[in-house]
Amino acid sequence: MNYQVLLYYHYTTIEDPETFAAEHLKACKELNLKGRILVATEGINGTVSGVIEDTNAYMEMMRNHPLFEGIVFKIDEAEGHAFKKMHVRPRPELVNLSLPEDINPHEITGQYLSPEQFFEEMQKEDTVVLDVRNTYEYDVGHFRGAIRPEVETFRDTPQWVRDNKELFEGKRVLTYCTGGIRCEKFSGWLMREGIGEEVGQLHGGIATYGKDPVVKGQLWDGQMYVFDERLTVPINQVEHVVVGKDHFDGEPCERYINCANPDCNKQILASEENELKHLGGCTIECSKHERNRFIEKHNLSEEFVQQQLKWLEEKATV
Repeated sequence: MNYQVLLYYHYTTIEDPETFAAEHLKACKELNLKGRILVATEGINGTVSGVIEDTNAYMEMMRNHPLFEGIVFKIDEAEGHAFKKMHVRPRPELVNLSLPEDINPHEITGQYLSPEQFFEEMQKEDTVVLDVRNTYEYDVGHFRGAIRPEVETFRDTPQWVRDNKELFEGKRVLTYCTGGIRCEKFSGWLMREGIGEEVGQLHGGIATYGKDPVVKGQLWDGQMYVFDERLTVPINQVEHVVVGKDHFDGEPCERYINCANPDCNKQILASEENELKHLGGCTIECSKHERNRFIEKHNLSEEFVQQQLKWLEEKATV
């Protein structure tokens, strides 16, 4: 394990995100890092990978920068880079809730709960646990009993909560997300809206919870989805419960793939066997797509492709 993957965010004021992003990209490339970093006037959010020496140098650089005093890094060991390229992009905001009036975590945010506090609190009867990630993140892993909002994107979550407000009445609401950045804003929004009796958030997110030496990731089922080439990482150090289900047959599965249709690119859980059977497509229409990447990548013969398409069509009529 000669590499490290760093996950971090920091709410601060960056006056000129475009200039900062350009200078930061240059610094990252000089350190041979690869990853994805977003920069906005409200702060920075990123994941980068590199050899231990280079990632350590990056953390030192950030900690010594006057804008990022107190920045916290979640560190994973890795066998190689978790990204193909290095991107640093300016954005209007780090977390998009599409609100008329945005949330400033420096002004309002939910109570920070350590992994041990979160573990204890989520087992109380008057508590509801709300997953504020996307559905595909929830489907491969989540806290036991956590609420799964039926939303496609994070910005749809506020309306879903308004429409299901009765779930939170008289309850203590706990929120969690991958690293904590979405919870900083969303827990503040819950407080501003008066949702629940009290609002808490898992400080440091699932990534911190899984490394806590006392809790050891307990009451987490499945894997944690990550936004790099690893796609999923383990969290529960005590027991492993598979909650993901294969897109095609519903069998237990934790293997994410992208639909082979480049115009679709939907992420689905699928075994290698089912991926091959369906030519990498999430639907028969995607399997038949003229630019099917799975067919091209594996250099599948025309005979095999036609055989599988015939099987899919026959299966669809049953």
